[in-house]
Amino acid sequence: MTIRVLVADDQEIVRTGLRTILDAQDGIQVVAVAADGRQAVRLARAHRPDVCLLDLRMPVLDGVAATRELAGPGVDDPVPVVVITTFDLDEHVHAALGAGARGFLLKDAGPGLLAQAVRAAASGDALIDPGVTVRLLSHFAASRRPPTPSAPLTDREEAVLALVAAGRTNAEIATELHLSLSTVKTHLGSVLAKTGTRNRVEVARWAIESGLTAR
Repeated sequence: MTIRVLVADDQEIVRTGLRTILDAQDGIQVVAVAADGRQAVRLARAHRPDVCLLDLRMPVLDGVAATRELAGPGVDDPVPVVVITTFDLDEHVHAALGAGARGFLLKDAGPGLLAQAVRAAASGDALIDPGVTVRLLSHFAASRRPPTPSAPLTDREEAVLALVAAGRTNAEIATELHLSLSTVKTHLGSVLAKTGTRNRVEVARWAIESGLTAR
């Protein structure tokens, strides 16, 4: 099955580069490109791509607002969004995560990581640049107190959560903890329910705010 992607960036050279990289990957096809956030939202609603890859700083409607319209809490049929940015400690990145983005990458992440992020988002997973995740979320979590979970996390749930916060995929967590993929998904689902978070990005932020990160 081909993963259909929308790419949005206000710089033509970046749009062209992202499209070229993604179209060269097996099973990935760019079906639409946009030069601003408003056009991205319109094209996403028209084409219903499997994943939207959005720059954060765009004219007319920025990436944060576009993410909120496509994947925010009030959206009935959200489209998976991965945000890309040049800045790894930018308050706009943090805002995009809160707006519903499943993950983010730096623009110098490279073709392999870019393709992995798209595939992860399409499958309901997420890939957050592991070198950025802890720094970024910790920066904004310094003065925050996370909500108390509705029930205590088990030791295994805490282990899974810590690896999610470190940017691991479900498959990587399964290998590291010697669990089946379905068991990892079950633990993660339980963690999401207990912490009141909606996705991997939110639960990673919750983990870092709580001090539950992989050693």
